[in-house]
Amino acid sequence: MRVMPDTNIIISALMFPDSKPAEVLTRIASRHEMVLSSYLINEVESVLRLKYPKLLPAAQELFSTMSFELAVESDQADVVIADPKDQPILDAAVSGEADVIVSGDKHFKNLDIKRPKVMSPSEFLVLE
Repeated sequence: MRVMPDTNIIISALMFPDSKPAEVLTRIASRHEMVLSSYLINEVESVLRLKYPKLLPAAQELFSTMSFELAVESDQADVVIADPKDQPILDAAVSGEADVIVSGDKHFKNLDIKRPKVMSPSEFLVLE
């Protein structure tokens, strides 16, 4: 299965190594194909630089050692999300043919789409 973790999942995993988001990242990396985008990676690094600079080296190491496919954000949105900052992530998930987006963001949870399916960390972890 092709899975895209949202920015909040990656940041939470870095902040709390024993959390559900950390378990989600581990499970994606070990059992699925991870899909990321340049926008998502840049957003993670920007948030960490501003709010949690001590975690930036861990994020950079994670991105340099983790296996993932880099999806390109599309210019043409088939589905529009309420928060414009989430649009490039949704567009990349669609263009990268992700089956699932794992997110704790309410804007993703309020989407009415079949693919990619949007799941919370808890929903994703009980999927298997």
